[in-house]
Amino acid sequence: MEGLIVLGIVVLLPLLIVAGMYNSLVGKRNQVHNILGTMDAMLKKRWDLVPNLVATVKGYADHERQLFEKVTEARARAQSGGISDNEKVQTDNLFSQLLGVVRMTVENYPQLKASENFLHLQRTLNELEEQISAARRAYNASVTDYNNAVQMFPTNIIAGMFSFTEKPLFQIEAGERANPQIGKLF
Repeated sequence: MEGLIVLGIVVLLPLLIVAGMYNSLVGKRNQVHNILGTMDAMLKKRWDLVPNLVATVKGYADHERQLFEKVTEARARAQSGGISDNEKVQTDNLFSQLLGVVRMTVENYPQLKASENFLHLQRTLNELEEQISAARRAYNASVTDYNNAVQMFPTNIIAGMFSFTEKPLFQIEAGERANPQIGKLF
């Protein structure tokens, strides 16, 4: 009888440990997907809001056509669907960079800053950007936790067995770290 209990413990304990590590990995992966879904909703809201902002700015700055075309292309790419997590990260980084250029354009048109519609759009966009920034931080924290589990022993063994792979972080492109050269934009 004692031998049967010992045998049961020897067999069940490793299975419970493996199941616990597997469930932990699944939970971390699902948390990453959940936060990414939240970010997708906020990014869609931004992509819907920015054309209104761009149309307002465009009325004052027709010669900035190339900038507005890039914003429109980035929005279309983001909304096309079927893009990978890496492509979402790249598209979001491009879109953030283009929004910085739009903001710099606004600085050159004082009458635009006085437009009530523009001010409302700008406030809404700023609030949304803060929410997106907070979501990026949450996403990166969740991805780091997940990636650590995928890479660290002993969960890396279970991760390899069940094809858990690392997720990309949202990162600022090297060009966005430098001070913008406003003179080159005009």
